[in-house]
Amino acid sequence: MFSLTVRRHFMIAHSLPREAFGPAQALHGATFVAEVAFRRRALNQDAIVLDIGAAGTIIEGVLAGLNYRNLDEHPDFDGKLTTTEALAEYIAQSVAAQLKGDDDGRELAGIDVTLRENPDAWATYTLDMAG
Repeated sequence: MFSLTVRRHFMIAHSLPREAFGPAQALHGATFVAEVAFRRRALNQDAIVLDIGAAGTIIEGVLAGLNYRNLDEHPDFDGKLTTTEALAEYIAQSVAAQLKGDDDGRELAGIDVTLRENPDAWATYTLDMAG
């Protein structure tokens, strides 16, 4: 299995209105480092998993919809908690949707999104695909 990982960062505001989240129940900001790994069983004819530039452009497009936004007001998260884990899943699904029509995208075995909120805490969502 081969993988290619591209990293970007984004900043959001949100609240987590449940007792389990303690002080994070109030509106607060978070800066995330998003690491998106693309997995493929065999390299393409150019001996790559996916073009790094194209992968970066797709990730930047997905993150642009989140960056500097209050996710409490974002329509995609209406009635949903925007935990680190939930955001990782959202990003993975959104990136996968962008790759549906791409020849290399159809050959992917999966996408892993790791969101690092600080050097000591992170969450990962693994999306297995048909490729």
